[in-house]
Amino acid sequence: MRVLVIAPHPDDEVLGCGGTIAKLVKEKNEVYVAIVTKASPPLFTEEYIAQGRREAMLAHGYLGVKDTFFCDLPAAQLDVTEHKKVNQALCDVINKVNPELLFIPFIGDMHLDHQAIFTSALVASRPNTNNFPKKILAYETLSETNWNAAYLTPGFTPNVFINISEYLPAKLKAFSAYQSQVKPFPHERSVEALEALAKLRGATVFCEAAEAFVLIREVVE
Repeated sequence: MRVLVIAPHPDDEVLGCGGTIAKLVKEKNEVYVAIVTKASPPLFTEEYIAQGRREAMLAHGYLGVKDTFFCDLPAAQLDVTEHKKVNQALCDVINKVNPELLFIPFIGDMHLDHQAIFTSALVASRPNTNNFPKKILAYETLSETNWNAAYLTPGFTPNVFINISEYLPAKLKAFSAYQSQVKPFPHERSVEALEALAKLRGATVFCEAAEAFVLIREVVE
């Protein structure tokens, strides 16, 4: 099976489904990651930007990602980027990979980049196109999914849980590769918080660790 994970920013793919990536790779699936945005000066230095890309490749190496695509759209500016440009960037990646399974950020996330990418991902994977993804899952991202406005924006209520008990160490190792992003606990972007969420999601379905998703669409032949 060919799998594509769409990440708004470097580290979202590990936060949301790093354990699932490792599991799918171990089960002989081809997993690809598309990082949609790129930071830019003057808010970020060239060295910081280069570091983020190195960290992504290191994390993906730990997980066994087959290939990584960098779309290089402007980070934190997708709300002012032409919608068709975002659509086209995701169409290009989806057409290149032809995934059967697609992972995307959740529509209710706080970050506007996440919301824009959710919408464009659905445009790019419409079922009236050739080789459209038969299954689409939305993942949760610590410090984005859980900080939306309760009762006013869509809440993340997972209905799919993937057991990553065996792969939690790989997820945490991959996240640790993002040294520019890792924060000390009790910050949500900490190794400890990420482990705690995995264990909470696991306990929900009576396993040691899990990642949770919202099923957006599944076509059963």
